[in-house]
Amino acid sequence: MIITRRALLAATLATPAVAQAPWTATRPIRFVVPFPAGGATDVVARVLAERLQESLGQPVVVENRTGAGGNIGVENVVRSAPDGTTLLMGTTGTLTVNPHLYASLGFDPLRDLAPVSMAFTTDHVLIVNPQVQAQTAQEFLTLVRARPGALSYGSAGSGSSTHTVPELFKLAARVDIAHVPYRGSAPALNDLVAGTVQVMLDQIPSAIGQIQGGRVRALAVTGARRSPLLPDVPTLAEIGLPEAQATSWGAVMAPGGTAAPIVLRVNAAIREALAQPSVRERLAAAGADGVSSTPEELAAFLREESAKWARVVREARITVN
Repeated sequence: MIITRRALLAATLATPAVAQAPWTATRPIRFVVPFPAGGATDVVARVLAERLQESLGQPVVVENRTGAGGNIGVENVVRSAPDGTTLLMGTTGTLTVNPHLYASLGFDPLRDLAPVSMAFTTDHVLIVNPQVQAQTAQEFLTLVRARPGALSYGSAGSGSSTHTVPELFKLAARVDIAHVPYRGSAPALNDLVAGTVQVMLDQIPSAIGQIQGGRVRALAVTGARRSPLLPDVPTLAEIGLPEAQATSWGAVMAPGGTAAPIVLRVNAAIREALAQPSVRERLAAAGADGVSSTPEELAAFLREESAKWARVVREARITVN
């Protein structure tokens, strides 16, 4: 069945039949990032905020509202007025993983937020301490299959992408690697370098410095294609694990009930920004690939991702501590 653009907008944005005139921003806009400053999500939001401010003619202020795996920032946007003055940089975890991890969120991101546009994607990379006796991904698989449970991987915390992506990898490869959660990616990466844990599936922007410095060894990337930052590192599909493919992403959302003219105006501004070579270059330098979409494309993508991660959470028995 073909769903029209008009029907999708009505379903996903709860758009009233009136007020279809072009929208103009008249007040400053908060751009909520549910994580601390400095990470890939925050970097992309700040780059976009500069361009949105130019396009929309109002200050766009990035506001880091952290805590509870990103849920605090998301809920803040859910509870905000749907008048165009609040936006969210949502992520894989906050929009499509957390609803399956937390029993009583009090909100549903797919129901209570309006999709605006995709913003970026970034892949993960399988990295090991140099003392691990595996020079390639195939050798690593042979090693962990011969020694189930002997190696451990670090993550940025239970429910983070550095937890869920490795669990997807374990399901696909049918291997047993113990999980050691940390309070953030940086301390986990530090312990990987020290050898306290032996493995990580970290986001490329976080890991690239340690890889280039020779302090960890990169074996495979999780995206559909090789990373320009790691052109000699194969994808998981190349080593026979296409079902382990995974990409972390960010998407711009608005409070549920935001009118279609507002959503479409912000969407146009985002698409315009991400089409600029200078913006794409800045994102690429941070290890992110700028990717825009229509609101309806994003709505369909979110449903697919939610179903995917619901299966991983269930089958891997992922819990938050």
